[in-house]
Amino acid sequence: QVQLVESGGGLVQAGGSLRLSCAASGLTFRNSPMGWFRQAPGKEREFVAGISRSGGSTTYADSVKGRFTISRDNAKNTVYLQMNSLKPEDTAVYYCAGASLGLVPVLESRYDYWGQGTQVTVSS
Repeated sequence: QVQLVESGGGLVQAGGSLRLSCAASGLTFRNSPMGWFRQAPGKEREFVAGISRSGGSTTYADSVKGRFTISRDNAKNTVYLQMNSLKPEDTAVYYCAGASLGLVPVLESRYDYWGQGTQVTVSS
């Protein structure tokens, strides 16, 4: 059974930083492109960042480019999202996702496995 467990969310002031982690089990992690999505209240879930199997390729949403960094440690079966210069509009539930195919999938439909999410709240 595949499990993705996010951690690291919380409350932070605007301009601050948080580092999200996602620990994976039940899948061959090194063969899985991984991604982070988020869903703000009243909005649809959106792509934030993705990373290829080796970590050599990454993709970001324009809204987070230059502020967020996705990385992975295949030895620890963990993917990270370093979030800097946080803004109130970054407030959302953040989800980790794993795919089976593709290089760095962007579409939600391309991901097969999902975590339960972690809340990130940025105060102004």
